[in-house]
Amino acid sequence: MSLRIGVIGAGAMGADHIRTLTSSVPSARVSEVYDFDTGTARAAARPAFADVVSSAEALIDSSSVDAVIIASPDHTHADLVRACLDAGKHVLCEKPLAVNPEESRSVVDAEVAGGRRLVQVGFMRRYDPGYTELRDELRSGRLGDVRLVHHVHRNASSHTSATDAGIVTGSMIHELDTVRWLLDDEVAEIEIVSPVTEGLRDPQLATIRMSRGTIVSAEVFVNASYGYDIRCEVVGTSGTAELRPLARISTRRAGAESTAIRDDFVAHFATAYRLELASWVEDTLRDTVRGPSAWDGHVANVIASAGVASLVVGGRQPVHTGDRPDLYAG
Repeated sequence: MSLRIGVIGAGAMGADHIRTLTSSVPSARVSEVYDFDTGTARAAARPAFADVVSSAEALIDSSSVDAVIIASPDHTHADLVRACLDAGKHVLCEKPLAVNPEESRSVVDAEVAGGRRLVQVGFMRRYDPGYTELRDELRSGRLGDVRLVHHVHRNASSHTSATDAGIVTGSMIHELDTVRWLLDDEVAEIEIVSPVTEGLRDPQLATIRMSRGTIVSAEVFVNASYGYDIRCEVVGTSGTAELRPLARISTRRAGAESTAIRDDFVAHFATAYRLELASWVEDTLRDTVRGPSAWDGHVANVIASAGVASLVVGGRQPVHTGDRPDLYAG
């Protein structure tokens, strides 16, 4: 059986998903594509021999689409996910689930009202082999009690529309989700500061206290110039574990040893995206959701909102997510 997938948004992320599904996920077929730029949609749809449709709504309602991937601009996510819920279709929504906690909560409420889990959020780091190995090491108990976690997240350059808040809600949100998943714990409070006082406040440094006392640092620098760099170190009472930077080859030349640093997040996490898509397709064909849920997406938005408040007014901000609905238990 083949899952017929409609993709909304055919930019870098959407186009890469289409290529990956077409080349690496045999049980999936991209049947329809929509982008507000018809030329972009046609170019992305061509490798999959998919049809280009006139609107996102037409794609969601199409009888030729069994499930939907949303890779459109952030501000469109919540409305499109709710439309998928109304249509009773499984949906993989790229992060963030919404632009604020009120919108993400509306998605959670809609899914709970339907009584059936259909939403997965694209926190692909949960599928990255390095991160999953790091989580397994934590769960083994060999590191003892975890005291500290250090995250580094650097991009070569940001989009021209980057904002102070957008660094938190669009970039740091990965760390805000990953730390909950790594530690099986919830965020109690967050403080974000920046050494920059004028213009774009980049880089930013978050200090997070988890409910069981672990302290987490998360540096995000979206204009680091030199490349795309992701790191994570866990410090326990019996040892440490570190996610090593990815390197293909090392060269020695002119008295120096060096390794190339990627500048493309899609290439850096190519394996994670492939595993994420393959798992989502398999789960959807079984009418289940095992990946990051709408509740996970909402909690990340709540934490990010508290972080933005800290960046604006200063000081530590408490994180209150409310009770998790029974639909997301387990």
